[in-house]
Amino acid sequence: MSNGLTRFLGDTPGRTILKLLVASFVVGVVMAAFNWYPIDVWYWVRDFVVRLWENGFAALGRFGTYLALGAAVVIPVFIVIRLLNFRR
Repeated sequence: MSNGLTRFLGDTPGRTILKLLVASFVVGVVMAAFNWYPIDVWYWVRDFVVRLWENGFAALGRFGTYLALGAAVVIPVFIVIRLLNFRR
């Protein structure tokens, strides 16, 4: 069983715990220096996804607006050109 656990952790359990403690301490110092808290990170991720969602649909709305504006000019011009060519 120890061999399977060591393989899963990538190192011995003791060394893995020591590495996790050191990494946790360093990340904690950095977060404290910037006055960041884990809930803030969660809010940043959530706000990023919400902004991406809203801007994505806004971009689709702008695409539809551009398409309608262009079609209002292109389709009548196309019909006129086809009618003029049809006479020949």
